[in-house]
Amino acid sequence: MAFYDANVTEAAFFDLDKTVIAKAAMLAFGPRLHQEGMLNRWLVVRALWGQIVFRYLGADEGRMVKMRETALKVAAGWEKKKISNLVDGALTDVIDPLVYTEAVELIESHQEAGRRVYLVSASPEEIVMPLARHLGVDAAIASRAKIDAKGRYTGEVEFYAAGEHKVAAILEQAERYDLDLDGSFAYSDSVTDLPMLETVGHPVAVNPDRALLKEATSRGWEIRVFERPQPLVEGRGVRPPKPMTLGALGAATLAGSLLWWKTRKPMGRRR
Repeated sequence: MAFYDANVTEAAFFDLDKTVIAKAAMLAFGPRLHQEGMLNRWLVVRALWGQIVFRYLGADEGRMVKMRETALKVAAGWEKKKISNLVDGALTDVIDPLVYTEAVELIESHQEAGRRVYLVSASPEEIVMPLARHLGVDAAIASRAKIDAKGRYTGEVEFYAAGEHKVAAILEQAERYDLDLDGSFAYSDSVTDLPMLETVGHPVAVNPDRALLKEATSRGWEIRVFERPQPLVEGRGVRPPKPMTLGALGAATLAGSLLWWKTRKPMGRRR
């Protein structure tokens, strides 16, 4: 179980890609998956192209559904344990250099203020959980894939941590821990996370895409620019990881994240 202070009544929810780290997590792991023979060169190129499309043209429901289905098919048959070991073994080399200094400083400031801190990502739990432990946050909300009796991905999802599903997971945490969402914070770069941002009293657009920038400006939300990714081992550290719980997992296999790799997250704020 995650460490929990009974006096904590607020939280800070951080999107992952382009908010805490400088690129999509699945895109970052693409070369390692290719080296392991799990992705061919064509899939890597398609993922890169998908990242560009979603960054500059935005995501609509149809694109997201189609790419998620494609990604799930790709990951079907992969061994969950193998993926988890790959991520654990490559976390420092692959992710550390991508973590924004500004994000780490913000996480620490919220912890010092006594708030629960969450990573909230459509990426799969195999990536989000180790990174959350690495950063020393309290809990994580991530996607979860269906696994068969042999420990392999089936190509189906149990819960996809995106859009309104993120909100449902956050509301579940708020009820469980009696969190004051009006006094809580949420950070994201994408307009697809408007629902999450609208859920809290202090939404913050970080490195916003064009659609989120427009929304944030019109609503008078805080806008921040993170631009200093720096390896954690150089110049800064994080608190020792504490016992942590997966606050709410979402459906998606590594493939469902392969999608996130091509997709990205957006949405806004609600009380």
